[in-house]
Amino acid sequence: MPAPAPAILRHPPFALFWFARVGSTAAYHLQAVAIGWQVYALTGSALDLGLIGLVQFLPVVGLTFVAGPLADRYDRKTIASLCQLVHGACAALLTAGTLGGWLTVEGIFALVAVVGAARAFESPTMAALVPGLVPPGLLPRATAWSASANQTAQIVGPALGGLLYGVAPAVAFATAAALFWSAALLSALIRAARAGTARAPVTLKSLFGGIGFVRGQPIILGTLSLDLFAVLLGGAVALLPIFARDILGTGPWGLGLLRASPAVGALCMSVWLAHHPLKHRVGRTLFGVVILFGLATMVFGLSTSLPLSMAALATLGAADVVSVVIRFSLVQLNTPDDMRGRVSALNALFVGTSNQLGDFESGVVAALLGAVPAVLIGGAGTIVVALLWMALFPTLRRIDRLTEERP
Repeated sequence: MPAPAPAILRHPPFALFWFARVGSTAAYHLQAVAIGWQVYALTGSALDLGLIGLVQFLPVVGLTFVAGPLADRYDRKTIASLCQLVHGACAALLTAGTLGGWLTVEGIFALVAVVGAARAFESPTMAALVPGLVPPGLLPRATAWSASANQTAQIVGPALGGLLYGVAPAVAFATAAALFWSAALLSALIRAARAGTARAPVTLKSLFGGIGFVRGQPIILGTLSLDLFAVLLGGAVALLPIFARDILGTGPWGLGLLRASPAVGALCMSVWLAHHPLKHRVGRTLFGVVILFGLATMVFGLSTSLPLSMAALATLGAADVVSVVIRFSLVQLNTPDDMRGRVSALNALFVGTSNQLGDFESGVVAALLGAVPAVLIGGAGTIVVALLWMALFPTLRRIDRLTEERP
């Protein structure tokens, strides 16, 4: 029988990874709440909220094909630690600029771009680390626990960000800096069983090798593209400051609760999955939870009650974490270790596209049609994508178990 879930955290490398991810992700989302509220307070513009996502996304596009090969060639935990140090430096500058009164919207956008560049390297590197931290048989459980780290941080980070911003914006940014630097220390202490070992000369073929590999793997292509288009259309996170202030009538604390709500649902689901791994009908489950994600998004868009909005976002988060566990496990189990950095970089690009570019899309549509129509259109679009992908990728739909042998 598989080891019980707590055994995962008895692997010291994975435990260090787990706490590093909690710290870094909590800091990121704490900072995101503070930045979103500060930008909206300065400009009152839905488009500017969308631009935060676009500015963060653009560096990911430019650096993806460098970050992947780097993660395959060099020590992954060192790369992750350096990225977290950069994150901390950006948070420190936000603190100093806020205290000194010289931080402008343009300055915020510039620092957000640096954060995006650091995440372009950190995300694929951390993802590629996971399979080397535990025995192969524990990867699905490790994936669920890794997701729980992410969701725990997404609960603590936004809620703490809203509270600390209410005390003083500089306090929120300074706390983010401290968390980033703590994560950097933990990442530096990781000793992985497998690290980036490829040492072949860097060529165009090696830089773009991940694309060729993914194109030849319908399961991986289907999972990555499903997330890309479903979340690209269904993203509502960028508009939360509008819903918090203008529709639900709350302050920064309400925004923090809304930002944390998806993670509450996701954490509950990830803990459940860590103890009860998915066993059958994995493909059908994947498409089912994406459809549920779209429906929950539409309920949120129609809600004028804070508790109902939080419940809808929690449902959305629970559905999303099931999708994350399935997609991450399928990608990692079908990718050889010497390709994991490049494939994880492509995955990070797809996720970045869906999240940050989705934020921009939501901001543009909201500026044209209003926040509520933007969210409703996005939720409906997510459902349409799921139904279409069921027809385009029948192999993905028919997968029964995560651990089954596939060519």
